Amino acid sequence: MIDVKKTLKDAEDKMRKASDYLEEELARIRAGRANVAILDGVRVNAYGQMVPLNQVANLAVPDARTITIRPWDRKQIRDIEKGIMDSEVGVTPENNGEMVILHLPQPTEERRKELVKQCNKTGEATKVQVRNIRADFKDKLKKAVKDGLSEDLEKDAEADLQKLHDKYIKEIDGILANKQKEIMTV
Repeated sequence: MIDVKKTLKDAEDKMRKASDYLEEELARIRAGRANVAILDGVRVNAYGQMVPLNQVANLAVPDARTITIRPWDRKQIRDIEKGIMDSEVGVTPENNGEMVILHLPQPTEERRKELVKQCNKTGEATKVQVRNIRADFKDKLKKAVKDGLSEDLEKDAEADLQKLHDKYIKEIDGILANKQKEIMTV
């Protein structure tokens, strides 16, 4: 027989992970303001291995439209530039001999709308993931009734599962609304 509390806790953990994943993905979307999170996916060739950019350089945001990348080894500047060019950041790096500088342009209205659509698409995928988690755990509860769980306990657990689902869907909507507001603010 299954432990209902543990099952609900597992469902909540999975839903929380989906919500956290959405936050990480949205942090990578460039909304016009400099944010080092947009460089999280950049890999750099360092001494024969591909490593994350933040492991070979110090990243800083001196102002709202600029990111500076100061490598710990100046010989790495070319590799850092190449890594940024090969990534999906969409910004051309500048090199002053000591560091790489990224100047982020102000996005156009059309580009902002595209970014909002991209955010909504990612958010909808996350909501589907949360719904699938709810469905999986609902099936587990139904199977547990066949294995001896009382129907009353199953109905209560299902109601709790629905509350968890609603809580995380609302949280995802809030995350999306904040990101849309950030993107559309000029």
